[in-house]
Order: sequence, then structure tokens, then C-alpha cells
Amino acid sequence: MKKIIPVLLLGIAIFTFAFSSPALAADAGSGAAIFKANCASCHAGGKNLVNAAKTLKKADLEKYGMYSAEAIIAQVTKGKGAMPAFSRRLKPAQIEDVAAYVLQQADNGWEK
Repeated sequence: MKKIIPVLLLGIAIFTFAFSSPALAADAGSGAAIFKANCASCHAGGKNLVNAAKTLKKADLEKYGMYSAEAIIAQVTKGKGAMPAFSRRLKPAQIEDVAAYVLQQADNGWEK
């Protein structure tokens, strides 16, 4: 019995680390400037000028499975539909910053 507990605890620790998402060291403040320069022409105030139903508001991000940094990073990097890929225009760290900004704004209701 004494051997089972350490093995069980080790298993739990390994499982926790293996399946947890790494924390992004993104800077939402920097993301705001990058968003303004690259995204605001279509997404000002969290709107979507191309497809009005798919805004950057929290409810829509959740509805369409986009309420995570990973999902936003993938969309901005690769593009999708009418949205162009930004992988050649922005560095990965800049895209992470934009994702952090979008999530922060979504949580705040896209207040100015």
C-alpha cells in the first residue's frame, strides 16, 4: 500500500503537466498596438465587417470555438475564409500578443 501512493501521486503529476496548456507570456498592451495597425480595419471595436455574425465578442468567440489563445493564434497565423494569414507579416510573439489583447477585450466587452 505504501508503494501505491507515491506511484499514484507521480502519475497524477505527470498527467497534470502533460495535459495542461502552457501559459503564454503574451503582452496585451503590445497586442493593442499590433491589432490597431493590422486588424482594426475589419475588427474595430470587436466587430467583423466581413461577416457581422462572427464578431470578436466573447459570446461569439465561445459560440464558434475561438475563445482561447490557441484558436486565435491559429486563425491569425493561418487565416481562414476571407481572413488573410498574418504569418508572413507578424512574428509569432506578435500574434500571441494580439491573441492576448483580443481575449482581454472580449472579457471586458470591447470597452475602449
